[in-house]
Amino acid sequence: MKNSYLFILALVVLVGCLGYKELPVEYDYSYKGQFKKYRSFEIMKPAGVVDLSMVNEQIESAIVSRMKFLGYRQTDNKPHLLISFKMYEDSLKFNGYNQPEIEEWVKSQDQNLNYDRKKLDMKTGTLLIQFYDRRQNRSVWQGYATTLYGPIDYNNQRHLRNAVISILDKYRFWAEGFMEGTASKDTDI
Repeated sequence: MKNSYLFILALVVLVGCLGYKELPVEYDYSYKGQFKKYRSFEIMKPAGVVDLSMVNEQIESAIVSRMKFLGYRQTDNKPHLLISFKMYEDSLKFNGYNQPEIEEWVKSQDQNLNYDRKKLDMKTGTLLIQFYDRRQNRSVWQGYATTLYGPIDYNNQRHLRNAVISILDKYRFWAEGFMEGTASKDTDI
């Protein structure tokens, strides 16, 4: 009986992975980011006239799920990170940066490194996700995905989920205190 449960569990995991196709992702970050000190987040909502490229329940839900998985608490009361996203249907030229892998940079946190700009030609159907440090009032991380096999179909839930997962797989920081099981109450520091 135990073997049948293991077989069913393995089958469910396999079927879940079949629908996932990792997209090419680029990301860059600010040398001022305090990536090991963030504990909470909120999704930014566009103000005034609604820009439909910044509103999508499926993208928002996938971001929230990933952040909660990493131990972050969603709150509208002084969150550490504000997260925004934008869907670009047309191609665009984008400025990014050649930087050390973020995990390597965090070990030294050398804020004196130079930003080495690079121009990126993004194909149609690009998704951009940005993290803003609310206290510093600056963007600290951004990831962007496009596909080599055609545009991201913003009407397809699986395409959207794959794009979000591909991007946020590059942000690998647990919420402060989460891994120790001592995530303290959120305070504005």
